[in-house]
Amino acid sequence: MSELLLLLQFSVPVGLAALGETLTQRAGLINIGLEGTMLIGAYAGMFATHLTGNPWLGVAVGGLAGLLLSLVFGLFTITLLVDQVVTGAAISLLALGVTGAHFRSQFGESGVLLSVPKIPNWQGVDWVLLSTLLAVPVVYVLLFKTPWGLGVRACGEEPAAADALGWDVARLRFQALALGGVLGGIAGAYLSLGIVGSFSENMTGGRGFVAIAMVTFARWNPLFVIGAALLMGYLDSLQYAFQAKGWNLPYQLFIAMPYGVALLVLIAVGKGTAAPAALGVPFRRPK
Repeated sequence: MSELLLLLQFSVPVGLAALGETLTQRAGLINIGLEGTMLIGAYAGMFATHLTGNPWLGVAVGGLAGLLLSLVFGLFTITLLVDQVVTGAAISLLALGVTGAHFRSQFGESGVLLSVPKIPNWQGVDWVLLSTLLAVPVVYVLLFKTPWGLGVRACGEEPAAADALGWDVARLRFQALALGGVLGGIAGAYLSLGIVGSFSENMTGGRGFVAIAMVTFARWNPLFVIGAALLMGYLDSLQYAFQAKGWNLPYQLFIAMPYGVALLVLIAVGKGTAAPAALGVPFRRPK
C-alpha cells in the first residue's frame, strides 16, 4: 500500500500541471512557462509556510503565485501578441532566477530548507491528492459538457469563427490560462509541501516540460491525463523504491528516466496527433 501511495503522490504534481495545461492548450495557448509556474508555486508555497507554519496557506499562496505568473504570460501573448514559445521560455528563466535569488537572500547558500511543515495527511492520503483525482472528471465536464468549454475549444480551433459567433476570444483564453496557472502553482506547491517538505533551487527539475509532453500523450483529453500522470509518477518514484530496497544504482538514471520515456512517448504517439488547429497562433480581433 505504501508503494501505491508513493506512486499517487508523485503523480500529483505532473498530473495537476498537465490538467491545467490541457485547459490552456485547448484555448489555443501553449504555455512553455509551465515549468516556471510550477517552480514559483513551489517556492511561494514553501516561503508562505515558513512564515506562517500553515502548509494549507502555502498551497493557496502557491496557486496564487501560479495565477499571477500565468497572467503575465497572458499579457504578453494574448494582449501584446508576443510569440508564445519565446514568452514561455523567458518566464521559466525568470522564475528560476527570482526563486534562486530570493531563496539565497533569505536562507543563504545551504541549498535546502528542511524545516517546512508538510501537508497533513491520513495514512499518506491528503486532500490535494484526493482533489487531483476529482479534478480529472471536473475538467473533462468543464471542457466538453458546458457552453464555456465549447467556447474555449472554439478559441483553440477557429478563433476567428468563435469571435464571429460572439465569444470574447481574449477573455476566454485568459480564463483558461488563469485556471491552468492556478493548477500549475498548486502542483508546484504540492511538490515542496506534500512530497518533499523542503525547497531546493530548480526543484521542479523539468517536470513542467514533462507535463506539457503529457498533454500531447493524452491527446488533449483530461481523462487520459491521469494515465499519463500515473506512468510519470511511477517512473519518478522508482528512485525512492529502489533506495528502500538497497539497490545501488546511479541516481542519475532515475532522474533521467521520466524525461527519456516522455521523449519516446512523444516520438511514438506525436505523429498524426491532431492538436488544436490554432494552438500557438496569436489572434488579433478584426476592427
